[in-house]
Amino acid sequence: MNWDSIIGQNDLKTQLQQSIKDNRVGHALLFTGNEGYGVLPLVLAFCKEIFINENPDSGSKIDHLSHLDLHFSFPTYSVSGKSLSKNFIPQFRELAQRNPYFDYEDWSNELDSENKQLFISVDEIEELTSKLMLKSYEGGYKILVIWRADKMNVQASNKFLKLLEEPPKKTIIILTSESQDSFLQTILSRTQIYDVPRIKDEDIKEALLHSASLDERQVEAIIYQAQGNWNTAVKLLEHTHSDEEFEHYFVKWVRDAFQVNKKPQYLREIIHWASEISLWNKEKQKQFLEYCTEIFRLAMLQNYSSEGLVYKRIDEKFNWEKFSEFIHGANIEAILEEISEANLHLTRNGNAKIVWTDLGIKLSRYIHKKV
Repeated sequence: MNWDSIIGQNDLKTQLQQSIKDNRVGHALLFTGNEGYGVLPLVLAFCKEIFINENPDSGSKIDHLSHLDLHFSFPTYSVSGKSLSKNFIPQFRELAQRNPYFDYEDWSNELDSENKQLFISVDEIEELTSKLMLKSYEGGYKILVIWRADKMNVQASNKFLKLLEEPPKKTIIILTSESQDSFLQTILSRTQIYDVPRIKDEDIKEALLHSASLDERQVEAIIYQAQGNWNTAVKLLEHTHSDEEFEHYFVKWVRDAFQVNKKPQYLREIIHWASEISLWNKEKQKQFLEYCTEIFRLAMLQNYSSEGLVYKRIDEKFNWEKFSEFIHGANIEAILEEISEANLHLTRNGNAKIVWTDLGIKLSRYIHKKV
């Protein structure tokens, strides 16, 4: 990871680079902030700079996370009674190289650990302590990066404190966490703390325009929802093209629902609409429900003159302002409850065609409800 590859965070990058030049790098550092703000990319660039100063040829080893003096620890689940990072190093390296802005949920999904608790154990700290007591392979610094160190259990935290109190020579320990709240005060007092702020909107915008072909409306919608988090921005970017299809099906649903009261034949259109959506895979169906929830909420904001909060709207061949007049306090709760109920039934493997038909018909009832 190069400094130039990090999105924004210019002040913090300068501060970290200067600390290396001035030889003011402490033996223990804590980087706090949402992972999507660039915590791990900053840590990796920082490690790379330290190792390159010792050996200019070591850069590629850091890029591949294969430098023998760079050690990683992270939350895992127990295998054969022990929770050890070494059992999952290949998965961690692959995810970090694919998306260094990944978060805890991404890591959990990578391990397919939905029903398993991820934590950093005392066994892990003992093993790391033994590694750090050995001489470095290249004769310089050894660096230990503990990603999401806030996931240490109590026994691990107490054991880790002893490591901080008597750190091996030429060893740098770097912790990452979303906040300082989960750490013992004695650990915080022994670390040099760097708070990583959200990425500035203009930096997110520049990165989006550089990485994808988007129009101004799409960029602004992603920036608003991302809230300075590049990991979120990337996921929203992946859904941008899906939104075009979702918009088509949402508009058809709303138009048919408006017509059903006066023209019952439109009920057949809703059933046909439900049949088409039921053929999608489950994940796509759930994403469409999320999209519908978002659009209904934005329509209500539009209706209540909160246009400044409406970061996305349906413009093309659709009267957004007129539609929003029908979404208000008297029906929004019922509409969102029905969408939530549909999501629950899909999660429990309910018959998709029945779920969507039921949801489609119910909208025709709620959308005509008077204020």
